[in-house]
Amino acid sequence: MADCKINVTGGELPAAEIENYKKRAVEKFGEMPSAIDIRVDGEEVELRYHLHSEKFDRIRRITGYLVGTLDRFNDAKRAEEHDRVKHGVGCSCGCDHA
Repeated sequence: MADCKINVTGGELPAAEIENYKKRAVEKFGEMPSAIDIRVDGEEVELRYHLHSEKFDRIRRITGYLVGTLDRFNDAKRAEEHDRVKHGVGCSCGCDHA
C-alpha cells in the first residue's frame, strides 16, 4: 500500500487490522489517505481519515458566462470584461477607504 501515516491512540492494534483499515479507505474514497487516526476504546475503534486536498479551478461569472480564465475570450469579449463595472464590498463605517 502507498504511504499512509497511521496514528494509533488508546491501545494497540495488530498490523493486519491496520492494513484492513487502509484497504477500507481505498474502497470508500478511491484513494489512499495521507493519514489515518485510529482511536482505540476497548473493543471499538474510531477512524478519522485525512485525505489529500483537491486542486480546483476558480470559476467566475463574467459578462454572463461561467469562466475559469479569460484566455478563450475574443477581443470584443475581452473589451467587455475590461469595461465592466466592478462592485466592491464597502465599509460599514461610512468612510471612503474601501
